[in-house]
Amino acid sequence: MSSRTTSFSVAHPQLSRRPSVSSRLSFAVSTVERGEGSGSNAPAEQQIEEEIAEIKRYEDFTTIDWVQDAAQERLRRKARRRTNASAFDRGRTSWRYKLWESYDAAQGWIVVTLIGAAIGLNAALLSVITEWLSDIKLGYCTTGFYLNENFCCWGEDNGCDDWHRWTGFEPANYVIYIIFATIFAFTAAILVKSFAPYAAGSGISEIKCIIAGFVMKGFLGFWTLLIKSVALPLAIGSGLSVGKEGPSVHYAVCTGNVISRMFDKYKRNASKTREILSACAAAGVAVAFGSPIGGVLFSLEEMSNYFPLKTMWRSYFCALVATAVLAAMNPFRTGQLVMFQVKYDRSWHFFETVPYIFIGLFGGLYGAFVIKWNLRVQAFRKKYLTKWAVLEATLLAAGTAIICYPNVFLRIEMTESMEILFLECEGTEDYHGLCDQDRRWTNIISLTLATVIRIFLVIISYGCKVPAGIFVPSMAIGASFGRTVGIIMQSIYHAHPDSPFFAACQPDEPCITPGTYAFLGAAAALSGIMHITVSVVVIMFELTGALTYILPTMIVVGVTKAVSDLFGKGGIADRMIWFSGFPFLDNKEEHNFGVPVSAAMTNDVVAIPTHGMTLRSVEDLLKQPKYQGFPIVENLTSRVLVGYIGRTELRYAIDRIRRERAITLNPEAKCNFSPPAVNTVTPITPTVTISNAEYTSASASVDFSRYVDATPVTVHPRLPLETAMEVFRKIGPRVILIEHHGRLEGLVTVKDCLKYQFKAEAAENPRDDHDFAEVQEKIWDFMKQVAGWVSGKVESASGGRIRLGGGADERAALARGNGQIMDGDEVVDDDGVELESR
Repeated sequence: MSSRTTSFSVAHPQLSRRPSVSSRLSFAVSTVERGEGSGSNAPAEQQIEEEIAEIKRYEDFTTIDWVQDAAQERLRRKARRRTNASAFDRGRTSWRYKLWESYDAAQGWIVVTLIGAAIGLNAALLSVITEWLSDIKLGYCTTGFYLNENFCCWGEDNGCDDWHRWTGFEPANYVIYIIFATIFAFTAAILVKSFAPYAAGSGISEIKCIIAGFVMKGFLGFWTLLIKSVALPLAIGSGLSVGKEGPSVHYAVCTGNVISRMFDKYKRNASKTREILSACAAAGVAVAFGSPIGGVLFSLEEMSNYFPLKTMWRSYFCALVATAVLAAMNPFRTGQLVMFQVKYDRSWHFFETVPYIFIGLFGGLYGAFVIKWNLRVQAFRKKYLTKWAVLEATLLAAGTAIICYPNVFLRIEMTESMEILFLECEGTEDYHGLCDQDRRWTNIISLTLATVIRIFLVIISYGCKVPAGIFVPSMAIGASFGRTVGIIMQSIYHAHPDSPFFAACQPDEPCITPGTYAFLGAAAALSGIMHITVSVVVIMFELTGALTYILPTMIVVGVTKAVSDLFGKGGIADRMIWFSGFPFLDNKEEHNFGVPVSAAMTNDVVAIPTHGMTLRSVEDLLKQPKYQGFPIVENLTSRVLVGYIGRTELRYAIDRIRRERAITLNPEAKCNFSPPAVNTVTPITPTVTISNAEYTSASASVDFSRYVDATPVTVHPRLPLETAMEVFRKIGPRVILIEHHGRLEGLVTVKDCLKYQFKAEAAENPRDDHDFAEVQEKIWDFMKQVAGWVSGKVESASGGRIRLGGGADERAALARGNGQIMDGDEVVDDDGVELESR
């Protein structure tokens, strides 16, 4: 036996009632206050915790236990204070030690500063590249091919001689525009599929789950950051009806995750990493809209379910640094942080409240309509198009280019169109007669068509496998609708200037400013699609700097929120979480199930007795991936609960024994899971005890008491389910054990709560999706017929040299619609919420 091995003797267990909740809490607190593993065992204790934390970091599609994480953080702080105190007692206070101590204290601010600077730099580069890719479809600059139209014609209002269209023949320009759009989308989709599938989409839904504690390995990794940054300008430049503001949150959080992992303080501490990710989300919105305060409020309102004061201060500082770097880079050479920043020097009139309310109604209806139909398109995409993600994105870009080019408001990039629609008519350039009174009704028709077409394109484009956000497309839709309302109001005023309705207008000043209606329409559409309020008002205020328009913005957003709530809770990010089946409990939702937690709990629980179980049986349990942990009971007959052990800890303990022990353990060795008594010192490593009478491994027993959590979160079976869900939201355990008079009755997880919630909602509002499924099947059959017809025409035209269709096996796969791209929606061995029923 090794000298490190400690003998361990246990009396025969007696059936007794488990200690009360108060005594277990007192034991947990006293354990933390004593600082387990103190003294000479502290380095080994810290090593074990760090190794287990490193293993948990790479466990995919699991949840973080915030209770354990908080306890471990308190232990680390206690050990650090003890180390500092002993250093001062010994007189080890050299300048090097003080310098290291100062660095350790300031490490959080150093990390936040580096992250903010990197986010601002990345945002500036992406803005410049995106503008060039968007303009290169229309023409080129003769003085410098790398210049976009604004830089090429600097100081000119309506183009210049240095900017040339590709040809003088308009149909040829049309074809070139479509070719560029198709190439950009194809390249972006290929990059995403080949190198970083997680780079597709917006990422906001997944980030909300990750900040809440859901582990998605690789979603915030370096490759995702790189491909997202490269493919995002390509996707925007292709003309797809997607935006970069949502993905900017994703690449900002990726930046924070990559940089913070270089520092030990954040590498193995989930709670500190959560602070950094919340701050990065704020910085992402700040650089997207040039709105640092709005970014902080967006992170508070939409992204984080845990947002203490320290996190808010760090979020503010990170957003400040990112915005300052973006301003220093000055990507547009105008001093503006984003292209569609605008200043208003006119006030509004009280009678305009009527069209403002109408714009708010549109925002709420737009959000409800797009959310409903986009989710149906997502369901169709997931069922039939997962194998053809690259082809889908390419055809969407080609179709978008074909449809959008004839409309002057859809032809240009969406941020540029918003800049044009936000502007006042006096003292600015007149884009295609937008301010011309003689073309007023032509503009109304063109803007209305742009609104309707953009809504359709957003519904079918958002969710395709390229980096794609929905903020800017929604704002562009709202801006075109709002500008339409503004032009109509202006026409009514010019037709009836003496009407009492317009009595507040001054005769020598413009009464109606259509640009402000576009601005308010953008706010309404953004609020309607995301179901956010305060942050939208602040973002729009920071975009304009006009204090006078805060009240109209609040009126519009308030009406939008009221209308949106009539059609269901949660914006499109929340609905995508529900659609993907992620284990996330939204703190915005209020439930009244009227049932105890026992109605949602799992009754058939695999428990481990404190004594008698063999090592072989334990390893057989670990081979079953559906178990993430095991309650510890005195014996399988009484099932008196004494603790809980996680799957990761148990697997680590067994591997550590096999790695460090010189002897080979017999699979029939008995295992001990008795939790340590309150006043005893817990062994640092799993202990192997061998009988003195027979010095063989067959008589060995293994002590796992070091890894048993003696104070798991437990509740009574009659506790209301709503209260248990609040425990998950506010305390954050991975599992809650159900006990009655000390006896284990079951357990409940977040997925169990969500499954019960889904079933209750389905029973309350039953839906028959049979007709919708039939429509989906008909659409898929039509798409196959069109694909076959096109393939046949191309094959006959090329004399059989070009074949777009595959062989029989490939056509069979097309008919089945199988195959998939890993995009974060997969649930492997998941017994939680049934996705197919959705």
